[in-house]
Amino acid sequence: MKLYYSPGACSLSPHIVALEAGIPLQLEKVDGKAKRTEHGADFWQINPKGYVPVLVLDSGEVLTEGPAIVQYLADQKPASGLAPANGTLPRYHLQEMLGYINSEIHKSYSPLFKPDTPEATRAERKEYLAKRYQFIEGVLAKQPFLLGDKFTAADAYLFTVTNWAKPVELDLSAFPSLLAFQKRVAARPAVQAALEAEGLVKKALA
Repeated sequence: MKLYYSPGACSLSPHIVALEAGIPLQLEKVDGKAKRTEHGADFWQINPKGYVPVLVLDSGEVLTEGPAIVQYLADQKPASGLAPANGTLPRYHLQEMLGYINSEIHKSYSPLFKPDTPEATRAERKEYLAKRYQFIEGVLAKQPFLLGDKFTAADAYLFTVTNWAKPVELDLSAFPSLLAFQKRVAARPAVQAALEAEGLVKKALA
């Protein structure tokens, strides 16, 4: 399978999940601004939505959207425990957490990466993120990972988006359990391998 990614973008999440599951992936970097792949392909032709991640299956079928991709990858290796079994309540809790990270945290960062975003909007988004992280802090104060004692696809997603805090100058010092989680996840061998492959180790662990 092939994963189209941009270094440090939300595509890092399925990259981590694949490595955690032991699934080999062919990687192709995408220039998010130029919408070209490292081999010169027009990315719009690969994903009309215009953004990563994109997973091309062995059949040639294309799968987009991070929460869907990480579940697909996890389901290829059920024994990995990266996603609870389909049809079980824990699986719905995984989807609940992926949905929360996707809508409440991931998308709230987007304006902070745009240089023309007004300062008032930046301040509002940071305040909003702090409120949403307060919920995550409460969860992680009780357990090492989002769903309990075991690392899942949701943890890969949270780790990925929370790595964006430093570049956009979002202060997370009020969330010690979250910061401990980031260090704990960063130390995992599969996560280190993904960060190294994307050239992010120094940036992510600085």
